[in-house]
Amino acid sequence: MASRYGDFYPSRWGFPKAVTEGNAPSPQQFMPDYLNDPSFYDKGWHAENVGDGGNFYWVTSPAGYDAGFVVTGDGVVVIDAPPGLGENLQSAIRSVTREPVTHLVYSHWHSDHIGSASQFGPDVKIVAHDITRELLARFPDKYRPLPTETFSTDATLDVGGTKLELSYKGADHCPGNIYIYGPAQKVLTKIDIVSPGSVTFAHCDVSENISGFYQAHDDILSYDFKALIGGHISRWGTREDVEVVREYWHDLLGFAEEALWEMSNAEALQGFVVGLGREHQMVGAENWINSIANYATEKTLTKTTSNGQTWPERLAGATVWTKYHAWTVAETTRTERTHHGYQAEGSGGPAYIA
Repeated sequence: MASRYGDFYPSRWGFPKAVTEGNAPSPQQFMPDYLNDPSFYDKGWHAENVGDGGNFYWVTSPAGYDAGFVVTGDGVVVIDAPPGLGENLQSAIRSVTREPVTHLVYSHWHSDHIGSASQFGPDVKIVAHDITRELLARFPDKYRPLPTETFSTDATLDVGGTKLELSYKGADHCPGNIYIYGPAQKVLTKIDIVSPGSVTFAHCDVSENISGFYQAHDDILSYDFKALIGGHISRWGTREDVEVVREYWHDLLGFAEEALWEMSNAEALQGFVVGLGREHQMVGAENWINSIANYATEKTLTKTTSNGQTWPERLAGATVWTKYHAWTVAETTRTERTHHGYQAEGSGGPAYIA
């Protein structure tokens, strides 16, 4: 079905249209069978029982958003309420139980993951981190009711003897983004860090703290889990999924650091602005940071990785999103990590801009 804008909105100052030529197709392991089932798109949801115990469910939608729920015997605990899944989340719950929803856990405050929370009504208990409540109070949204119970570092939610361990380890994707772990089922929910089988959406999934984003991969691996609910995009994840994508991110970081060092000394910086005049210095600045991103992108996508394949062969979206990730990782390396010193009096010297 064609939209009023066709398949692209062009702009002389904007992004060029992406095409399939030159971009790698998604690896088969990223394409579960239900994506080819018309009933998935007719229903608007797909659910699977995950982990141990038989009572923890992962739910996804054609929009590419995931949620989870746990059947406790004394009510259902829901984890997140993405608007793209909406009331189809209730359909998924009814497909396995008639227990009422008694608790809703917010992974973090972003509307794309909890923007249909109001559907569960005023009596549901909403659990979240202190920062999530603070942000929702500051920026009110009728579709995202304020949490009724919050915590600062660690908490245990116990409903009918079914326990969820809640933990906050610091800002990553955003402040207040928590870990939600079912120890009996060995299911971990950590949203917007790992999109299983993929390199994640652009700019490290628009994360606010990239150092924390990197740390979160290690923190995820510190849990004993059989299934990871990551929030996106086609399937739930395994430990191997996290280990693979962690390797990708560290390759990208290494090449970004290399590019910064190569292109941020005084001589290299002057090369990006030569002949432009002071009135066009921003053109040179764009070429400088984009060149760093291009260097890191090229090195990452052509590297032979630990299993003998390249990243486009291992992860969906590698040829699409890596250039955005490279830009973000390079720029936040400059702002979040050491500069290896600073400019001495006068001009010249090492690459202190990086």
